[in-house]
Amino acid sequence: MSEPTPAPAPLNPASNTRTAPAPATPHTPWRLSVAPMLDWTDRHCRYFHRLLSRHTRLYTEMVTTGALMHGSLRRHLRFHAEEHPVALQLGGSEPAELAAAARLGQDWGYDEINLNCGCPSERVQRGAFGACLMAEPALVAEGVKAMVDAVSIPVTVKHRIGIDRIESYDFVRDFVGQVSEAGCRVFIVHARNAWLQGLSPKENREVPPLRYEAVYRLKRDFPALTIVLNGGVTSNEQIAAHLAQVDGVMVGREAYHNPWLLSTWDEAFFGDAPSPRSREEVEAAMVAYMEREAQDDACPWYPIARHILGLRHGLRGARRWRQIWSDHRLKPEPPRAVFALARSAWEAPAAVQTAELE
Repeated sequence: MSEPTPAPAPLNPASNTRTAPAPATPHTPWRLSVAPMLDWTDRHCRYFHRLLSRHTRLYTEMVTTGALMHGSLRRHLRFHAEEHPVALQLGGSEPAELAAAARLGQDWGYDEINLNCGCPSERVQRGAFGACLMAEPALVAEGVKAMVDAVSIPVTVKHRIGIDRIESYDFVRDFVGQVSEAGCRVFIVHARNAWLQGLSPKENREVPPLRYEAVYRLKRDFPALTIVLNGGVTSNEQIAAHLAQVDGVMVGREAYHNPWLLSTWDEAFFGDAPSPRSREEVEAAMVAYMEREAQDDACPWYPIARHILGLRHGLRGARRWRQIWSDHRLKPEPPRAVFALARSAWEAPAAVQTAELE
């Protein structure tokens, strides 16, 4: 008996060519991730986030190709082994420089190279990369192909659903179609337009309306690609609803300001055991990390502590606890002494509440 003829690969709707489907896996590696955020997702922040979730994919701040070609590689690329899986996000547009930067990222041990085609800041536009690249899909495709040819790890693209007042779905569909033909199989889509003039980066995260349906439609039109949704996600209920439509969800500001949310993801979305650490154990682990960083790298504790200020988000006593960890007068103190003060401040409201009940 002859073997059945395999079904043809799905059509790329932007070009009418066929692309091979991605192999089936229980969960895509991009099922949940924390967005790359400038000045926020440095190596200290990523170490903290990894204490909360074993499976969530983490991203660096955007690093420009120029910084890697002319700056300190150690400063820009070093990370802790505990951070895996971790991706390096690049900003750039020149294919040869992108290829060279991608090779550096792979050599330093990153699990993925991500190209920023979504940042709308004027500084990034002056460098001719970020969201303005969506107007040049051929150049993006050339850069992606150069990186795909240079490395064996995945090359992905993070982008918007449009730029300025271009709200036609065809625009983003054609962008994804052309770039996918260069070898990109994973697209992380911020479900807002990027307004290149008239809005600050902060306003660009809030003013352009969210249009999730455009991202859902990309998944329907490109079933062989991994489509990850980003933008405005603040709860596990929203994550679950989006995962019914796309392959993955990337969370940004909510993950930073309310990081304990990450501690629920391994169980809720990866079918693994819940995070084994309590908030107190996570805080203690970060104090030990601060001590190691001070010894190994002469790094003071306070640029690390800023990332943990949301650990007790929404809990009684959290405000006073945050005030201790962010008190500039305590900078000369060792982190364990600050930890003791913060713990006392945190426990004081509970003691008052117990006394009131008695």
